[in-house]
Formats: sequence, structure tokens, C-alpha cells
Amino acid sequence: MALSKPLFLVQLKSLTTKTGFRPKPPPSLLSFRFLSYATPEEAAAERRKRKRRLRIEPPVSLVRHHQQQQLPPQPPRPSSPANQNPNAPKLPEPVTVLSGNRLNLHNRILKLIRENDLDEAALYTRHSIYSNCKPTIFTCNAVMAALLRQARYGDVLSLHRFITQGGLANNIVTHNLLFSVYMDCRKTDLAMDHYKQLINDAPFNPSPTTYRILIKGLVDNKKLERAIELKDEMLSKGLAPDPIVYSYLMSGHGKDSNRDGVFNLYEELKEKMGGSILDGVIYGSLMKGYFLRRMEKEAMECYEEAVGENSKIRMSAVAFNSVLDALSKNDKFDEALKLFDRMLNEHDPPKRLTVNLGSFNVMVDGYCTSGKFKDAICVFNSMGEKRCRPDTLSYNNLIDQLCKNGMLAEAEELYIGMKEKGVNPDEYTFVTLMDTCFEENRPDDAAAYYRTMVESKSRPNLGVYNRLVEGLVKVGKVDEAKSFFEMMVSKLRMNDDSYKFIMNALFEVGRHDEVLEIIGKLLKEDPTDFTSELEEFVRQALGKEGREEELTKLKEDVKREKAEAAAREAEAAEKAKASARAAVASLIPSKLFGNKQAKEESATGTGNAADVVTAPVTGQLKVLQDENVGETPTDSSSADGNVEEEPHEGANLEAAETKLDGAMEQAAL
Repeated sequence: MALSKPLFLVQLKSLTTKTGFRPKPPPSLLSFRFLSYATPEEAAAERRKRKRRLRIEPPVSLVRHHQQQQLPPQPPRPSSPANQNPNAPKLPEPVTVLSGNRLNLHNRILKLIRENDLDEAALYTRHSIYSNCKPTIFTCNAVMAALLRQARYGDVLSLHRFITQGGLANNIVTHNLLFSVYMDCRKTDLAMDHYKQLINDAPFNPSPTTYRILIKGLVDNKKLERAIELKDEMLSKGLAPDPIVYSYLMSGHGKDSNRDGVFNLYEELKEKMGGSILDGVIYGSLMKGYFLRRMEKEAMECYEEAVGENSKIRMSAVAFNSVLDALSKNDKFDEALKLFDRMLNEHDPPKRLTVNLGSFNVMVDGYCTSGKFKDAICVFNSMGEKRCRPDTLSYNNLIDQLCKNGMLAEAEELYIGMKEKGVNPDEYTFVTLMDTCFEENRPDDAAAYYRTMVESKSRPNLGVYNRLVEGLVKVGKVDEAKSFFEMMVSKLRMNDDSYKFIMNALFEVGRHDEVLEIIGKLLKEDPTDFTSELEEFVRQALGKEGREEELTKLKEDVKREKAEAAAREAEAAEKAKASARAAVASLIPSKLFGNKQAKEESATGTGNAADVVTAPVTGQLKVLQDENVGETPTDSSSADGNVEEEPHEGANLEAAETKLDGAMEQAAL
């Protein structure tokens, strides 16, 4: 540690005393330079400039935030809400808050996740947000990640919205989960807008995982140019070149059959990493580039370099999977089988991980491509031996392969196994089985799959519904088609073609009355859906039976019923207002509105204002007190007996106060 100037002079003086050397007396301390500045004024000016710069440019990263907190300690000042900026971004909680009761809550929710009771875990998290033991953002991230693994994107977004409203600050892991949801749902524009908001407003910077998720999503959604721009932006922010990011980009060029793009990215990464790449994640994409150039020998040399016995390349499960995929898709499936067996033998968790879910998915695709579907099912079912658990996408991939090759029975066995292993089927699963059932002439089973999909709270789109009713009508099941129409008409936004199809099916079997019932409900609930084109279609169909006038009469009846209903509502509203006015009037003292009985007595002369003056003081006070509560008649006549106009509320109160003051003065005399 550097010594201060005065202490340095003391040490120097002691050394010179011991050696006998006595230098000239040191100049005054004021003549010494203050640190690296010529004068103390210059140092003070530099400090003021630095403080001013920190006020103008607030920190945007946690690192700089912590650096600012390492200033000399200052006496604590009471913080008031008025001094806090409500628009300032809220910093996420550190991991140290995960202790005590909050740690116990975290462990209980993790137990629910391990038991695959995600609904209870999400509900427990929601209830805890406004409790005395609030969950940490790490607990919420664990629940959202579990929901994301089962492709429950709506539940992820709903839980995130709830915890944000509960005042829990998001960290970078939370944003990464949202990016994954948007990319999986093919909402790339929404993901990039969220990324811009993160860059501009968040009190921390994106992580390398953020760019991996975004770039992979852009590549999968065929937006390779935007992905390359994002890679350049990542490098411009000072992040190290990531081989995983480059592997995604090289894979994108490979899908587009752009051989030069693959090798250009490889050379760029090689240059940025000093001439050697030890991460094996890019070798699968590099092999695909060689295969695209029809350079099989160079591709296999690259394979030996990556996984050979003397290889120095670090091969993870992801790296092995990329090499497996390159081999199986380029007529090298036998080599892929040998490599897969080696991966299974070397897999020793947690010391060495060489196999994951992606490995089994690649091999299932390879077996299906080779026509070995039984072997594909065996490999798929053997995942549990290596502690791998299939997800919904894995099931959908194999079910789709089996359905396309006439193996519906085997596909249905896998569908039943999904429930046993706690994996929830999604819309794609049900639609695949439904379409295959129609192809196999099993319309009842197809309808059952659709009904199960609706009951499981999935959201089938209009195209799936149209395929269902078309398949049912094609085999003569009009009643079933109409029942599904009645079930889905309130859940889907039907277009003219959907209405025409079900109406035409009813017209063909002579059920015109049911068509009129559908139109009647349509006019009552949403008349805008009954377009002029649809009306013309119905008129033509009714005109063939000579019942065109029934549509006109139906429209008039619906119009009259709406008018009568509106009149009844208006009458009921008027009665409600009258009863409300009466209730308010009963609560207001009658003195504020005057007393009709007092007016009549004043007009006939039975009441005299002089009686109030000549009465005793106590009597006057009693009379005034009774008048104030509205229990005695009001004397509104003048001294000559003429009836005055009824005063307003303020005048009545002023008159009562005047009478009371006069009575008090008379009592004093």
C-alpha cells in the first residue's frame, strides 16, 4: 500500500538519521503536489467534475453500482418517499436474501416442482407474493422455468405479470425466460422490442445467455441477417466471442445451403480466439459445411479432430449432439451409432455429461429416417436409464413420425405414456392424432381428441376447428358437427366461411329451422357478424324452399325485442333513480326544505312573530332548538301578516342563527 506524504517524510528522516546523512530541510507541505495534481485547487476541481459526471450519467450495470457504493461512509440520513424517484429502475434482490423463512419457502416450492405439481407450485407462489414471507425472484424463476420446460407459455407470462405487479424486481434470468417464451412462440418482434427495453431501462447488462437465446430464436425463425447484426452488437459491448453463438449462425447458413457463410464465420471465430478453437460445439456445423461442399474426406477429418482418441477438443453433450446430427443427416448413421454408444458409456453424471435429451432426439430422428421405427421407440423409452426425461416436443416429434408412416396404434401408446410420465400434451399433439384418425376412418376418435383438447384448456385455432367439422360432415355426422359449432362459437372468432359451411350442411339435410335459430342468436349477441354476404347466402338458400320472408320477419322480431328490452331497462333505471331520490330526501332534515304547515299557519294569522319576542328566554331557546331539528312550525310571515317567499336552505339557517343571537342579547338585558 502506498504511503502518504507526511508518513513518507518521517520514514525518510529516520533512515537518514541512522546513516548519518542529513539532507536539506524539506520544504513546507503546501509546496508538495497533492497526489497527481499540481495544486489542491486542481484536485478539488477534478473531484467536482467527477461528481457532476456521475449525477448526469447514472450507472447502468451492477458492477458500477457496487463501485459507487464503495465510497467513504457517510452518516445515515432518514430516507423519505419524497426523495425517491418512482421512475428509477428497481434493482433485483441479491442471492443473500435466500435465507431463513424465504429459503424454506423456496425449498417447499422446489419440492412441488420435482413432484411435477406445477399448478400447485404456481398457486403457492402467487399466494406468497402478498404474504409476510414474500418469495424471492429466484423462486419465481424456478417456477417459470419449470412451466417453460412443459411449453406452458401462457402460464409463464401470467405468473410473470403477477409477480411484476407484486413489486418483485426482475433479474437477467427472468428476462431470459421471457425471451425463450417469445422465441418459442415465434414472436421475434416482441422479443426484440423487449431486448431494446432491457438495454435502455434495466439496471444491468445482458448476459451471454441472453444473446444465445435471441440469436438461436432468430436463426430458427429464418432471420439470419438480424441474428448476425445482434452478434456484432454483442461483440461491440465488450463480451467475448461465444462459440455457441457462432455455432447457431453457422447452422443457419448450413440450412440455407450457404457454404461460404459457414466457413467465413469459422475463420472469424478462429481469428478472434487466437488461431485455435478448443470448444467442440462448432465442429458439427463445420462438418455440415464440408458435406455441403461435397468434401466428405475433410468432413471426416474434422470428425476425427473433434472426437478422436488424441483430441484436445472439449466435447460437451451439446457438441456431441451437433456431430451426431451432422453424421445422421449425411448418410453416416453407422458412425453416428458408434459415437452414440461411446457417449452412453462415457456418460457419468455429475462428473461427465455426454448425453442429454437432445442426444436421444437426434438418434430418434436418425432411426426414423432409416425406417427403423421400432428401434426409435426403444431408444426413446430408454431415456430414463440415463436420467433424461422427454418433454412435449420430443413426444410430438416421434408421434408425428409414427403417424406419417401408418403407425397410429404405436403413436397412441406414446400419447398414453405422456400422462403416466407427467408430460402434458399440447395442441400439436391432439391435432396430429385427430388428423390421423380421420385418415384412418375413425371420426369418433378424432372428435374425442378434439374434445379432450378443449377440456384441457388448450386453444385450438379456427383452422383446426374447420378441419374437424369438415371431417365430421364428410362422413355424415352433422349432429356432431353442429354440437362442436355450438361449443366453439363463443370461443372462436368465426368468419363467413365457417358460418356458411355449417349452415350449408344443415340446409342439405333440410334443417332450415335450426339455421334460423343460429341466425337469431347471432343477431341478438353480435349482429355485426351477420354480414351482407352471409345474409345473401341465407336468402338464396331459403328462397329455394320459398321461405325467404322468414328471414325478414326474424330480423324484425329481433329488432322489436331489442327495443322492448331497451324500454324496460330505461323504465327500471327511472324507478331506481326515483327510489334513490326518495331515500336521500328522507335522510335530509325537513328544516332545510321548509315546513308547509308553518306556511299555512302564517298565512291564516294563527302564528305571530311577536310571540317569540315576548316569550321567556328559556322558551325562546327551546323553540329555536326545536326549529333547528325540524320539530316546530316555521314562522315565515312578516310583522304585518304578509306571507313571505320560502327561503332557500342557507337563508333558513341564517334566520335561525339570527333568532338565536337576538334571544341571547335579550337574556343578557
